[in-house]
Amino acid sequence: MSEYQLNTEENRAWMQQIREDLLDFGKHFPSPGGSAYYLGDDGTPWKERPRETWITSRMAHVYAIGAMLGWEDADKLSACALRGLTGELHDDAAGGWYAGLTADGRILPDKQCYAHAFVILAASSGVLAGIEGAGALLEDALKVYEERFWDEREGLARDTWNTAFTELSPYRGLNANMHSVEALLAAADVTGEEKYRERAGRIIRRVLVFTERFQDRIPEHYSENWEPLPEFNAEKKDDPFKPYGATPGHGIEWARLIAQWACSAYAGTQTLPDAALYAALPEEARTFIDASERLYQRAVADGWNADGAPGLVYTTDWEGRPIVHDRMHWTLAEAINTSAVLFRITGKERYAADYEAYARYLDESVLDYENGSWFHQLDRNNRLIGTVWPGKSDLYHAFQATLIPFGPVSLSVAPGVRRRR
Repeated sequence: MSEYQLNTEENRAWMQQIREDLLDFGKHFPSPGGSAYYLGDDGTPWKERPRETWITSRMAHVYAIGAMLGWEDADKLSACALRGLTGELHDDAAGGWYAGLTADGRILPDKQCYAHAFVILAASSGVLAGIEGAGALLEDALKVYEERFWDEREGLARDTWNTAFTELSPYRGLNANMHSVEALLAAADVTGEEKYRERAGRIIRRVLVFTERFQDRIPEHYSENWEPLPEFNAEKKDDPFKPYGATPGHGIEWARLIAQWACSAYAGTQTLPDAALYAALPEEARTFIDASERLYQRAVADGWNADGAPGLVYTTDWEGRPIVHDRMHWTLAEAINTSAVLFRITGKERYAADYEAYARYLDESVLDYENGSWFHQLDRNNRLIGTVWPGKSDLYHAFQATLIPFGPVSLSVAPGVRRRR
């Protein structure tokens, strides 16, 4: 069907409808203080769950983009979330952002790099959308990130502090670094300060060294000295943030971010026709596009349709055998994004074919047409479950999958939307 085919008007229209449905689905997220409620299956807030910084930041980011796209009241919703980030979720004493608040207002422990990266992303998008206070929030978030999380010697981000910022966990992780790359690229695009793009590149170079030891599979967990811990969480294999083994969805997501960084770092953030982009890259940059392709192809070979049913498995072992067979919606969103980006950069038809297969699977198994959202977790037979991700916490991955396939590949998603206006 033509709505599944990349670069057709039917596909763009289909994705636009999905995007508008998502914005409508998530509009009840703000709590009285601005922090985001976790959403249930039908978009009703689950007020008994904590209100977390990473979710609030994602919703601020999504609705800032919605405002740039002209969606009614998106600016107000983004402003609500930013008010939560500058208000009840912010630690006025020690600085930075709490992990979140419980339903009765108690502080969740620790200060997470993962959450702080999303604050940077939210503030960057808010600046572009003209949301009041976003500029000051971005300045604060970048300062805290630099002082607490960026490790200049390693060229990587630290993971977790205690709430008072007095004790640093020995754990190091690539999930926080992956979203740091996303946030740093957005900050570079919005502020014009190239040091943030350079730092994203330093993270990427280290990650590619790690993958060489694991046949293009990405070890997620590390010791204080950045030694891989391949057996980490062997007793809790389906952890939502720190699962055991390799995560194909992250391999796919890293592939896209590496391609975005390479294009922006070596060809600049100007908009080039797809056919001209790869030709404009110097030979050194093409080595990173090659690495991006390898990571994507390894992840898809390991994870897509790996057990007799369509979908991407959540995790595999270090030989590529599925461990957790559940299908998470975010892995499909990233597959949609990366296949489109790689096709546009390389012109290779296999990526267009992959995009079509993912779009078909989205339509047939993952779209929740009744409620206007995506199912966040399916089992190996594509039946709805909620053991790892009950409900529908936020819109971020699904929403971005309706935009990234069509935006400038060298720009972050919000700056790409701003440029197309």
